[in-house]
Amino acid sequence: MRPMDPASPPAIAGNPPEVTAPSLYLDGIPHDRFAAMRAAPGLTWHPYEDSGFWAVTRHGDVRAVSRNPEVFSSEIGHTNLWDLEADALEARRSLIDTDPPDHTRLRRIVSGHFTPRNVAGFTSATRAIAAELLDGFVASGGGDWVKSVAAPLPIRVIMLMLGIPEADADYLVELSDYLVEGTGDRPTLAPDAFGNTTPLRLLPFGSPASHALFVYGEELGERRRAGPGEDLVTELVRAADGGGLSPAEYRNFFQLLVFAGNETTRTAIVHGALAFAERPDELRRLQRHPELTGSAVEEVLRWATPVLHMRRTARRETSLAATPIAAGDKVVMWYASANRDPDTFADPFHFDVARSPNEHDAFGGGGHHFCLGASLARMKIRVLLEELIERRLALRQTGEPQRIASNFVHGVASVAMEPVEMEP
Repeated sequence: MRPMDPASPPAIAGNPPEVTAPSLYLDGIPHDRFAAMRAAPGLTWHPYEDSGFWAVTRHGDVRAVSRNPEVFSSEIGHTNLWDLEADALEARRSLIDTDPPDHTRLRRIVSGHFTPRNVAGFTSATRAIAAELLDGFVASGGGDWVKSVAAPLPIRVIMLMLGIPEADADYLVELSDYLVEGTGDRPTLAPDAFGNTTPLRLLPFGSPASHALFVYGEELGERRRAGPGEDLVTELVRAADGGGLSPAEYRNFFQLLVFAGNETTRTAIVHGALAFAERPDELRRLQRHPELTGSAVEEVLRWATPVLHMRRTARRETSLAATPIAAGDKVVMWYASANRDPDTFADPFHFDVARSPNEHDAFGGGGHHFCLGASLARMKIRVLLEELIERRLALRQTGEPQRIASNFVHGVASVAMEPVEMEP
């Protein structure tokens, strides 16, 4: 966790602290800067490119924006910090970039696969994967926690739900990593990587890895047409063939399911492991009181905040926190700040597996954009914690985390850890 001194936050009057530079996040979330904005009256206007946005940093204000889509739109301008041209808006539009009724139509296609009951049906398979990965991690004496456990666990589970062959897991992790790069300032892919010929501005994340995922998804869709299954891709193909999804909607939906079903849970698992490695007493506490597993999962999610922000755009004149907002203004919800708001969370920089209540915004601030995969993410993290406890396995950090330069995903590319026996 990045050090913070909330007693002396940066000055803000007329000079708001910068929070959008991707390089800032190479040292962790700049909590001192968010604390300064939370402490300032009203909302903070943050310059960005040729204009700027209203930074929404307090927990209650984030909830107010999230739960009022009639005023704060996901569809107008999408959810990026930057503006897109009209053709790019249509080409890149996915479930998270729509408002009702389109959002309702799209979500309904797959929502049945993400109910708590349906997710529970994947618990045994998830447990087998977690056990395999943890046993391999122990047998090798440790190593890169991301590569060994945090990355393969969520991607293998979402692949089961999508009906993707397990042999393709490494390829999809690679593509997801390149998508995260697209949110930062250090892209490594050439525009024509993976045979891409589409202008990058028309691709999600501005990355040719999106093209590669589109191609993969279309090829898999053709295989499902020839041999349908009980998986998510079959569901998408049926919707597409029945006129419920356009070709672009199919491609973007597939890309979103792969990325969101993989990257966000991976990020939570990494930051959860770092938290337990820094605070072994909390893992021992969980071992002694397994009834705290549910609250521990929620605390891992609050602590990690895998997605740092989302944008909305004001449909009309309005106000929030006594701040006038004009029609067309960008309004950016900073979940990374809301999840450390001391007015909502007592001692917010203390990692507490028994924290209750814990109304975090790791899945968004509620409303119709509440994360579709919330139950799935909770199940995967819970199973992993249970398997750690079953083995009396603790973690010791042996190297500094290699963080990702991104203001959107709280990503860690790698971190060295070793397994140790949990102390009595």
